[in-house]
Amino acid sequence: MSDSHPVKLTVTHRFKASAERVFDAWLDPQKARHWFFVTNEDTPLVRSEVDARVGGRFCFSDLRDGAEVEHMGEYLEIDRPRRLVFLLTVPQYSTDSDRVTVEIVPQETGCELTLTAEMMPAWAEYKDRTAKGWSGLLKGLDALLERTDERG
Repeated sequence: MSDSHPVKLTVTHRFKASAERVFDAWLDPQKARHWFFVTNEDTPLVRSEVDARVGGRFCFSDLRDGAEVEHMGEYLEIDRPRRLVFLLTVPQYSTDSDRVTVEIVPQETGCELTLTAEMMPAWAEYKDRTAKGWSGLLKGLDALLERTDERG
């Protein structure tokens, strides 16, 4: 945990899909638009842009009450298929960035993903709500991977 992000939460999810499929769904904008920050299950994001390299940036936007909400960030580490680290901010709400680490461990059948989010102290009261949100997003990713085959 870094000194600048002392509030830490962790969520874990097991997938039946391979570590490679799970990892790739984070960086493929066509896949990500169907689960990453999707607030309405049947409505993909309005924008999904990914520059999948260390130092590259991303932007995912969804519509909330008719207004576009951007989730933006920068990739700090990309080690396919085991580790992804990025900064995340939602400029409409704050200029603070969370540091998010995704670690994927292959299992006999599928893989296990552990997500750690490190947040600024000002957001401590949102820790449980944020953990619930990440857990929901991972369930959405799981549902997407179950709906699509190895090619999708």
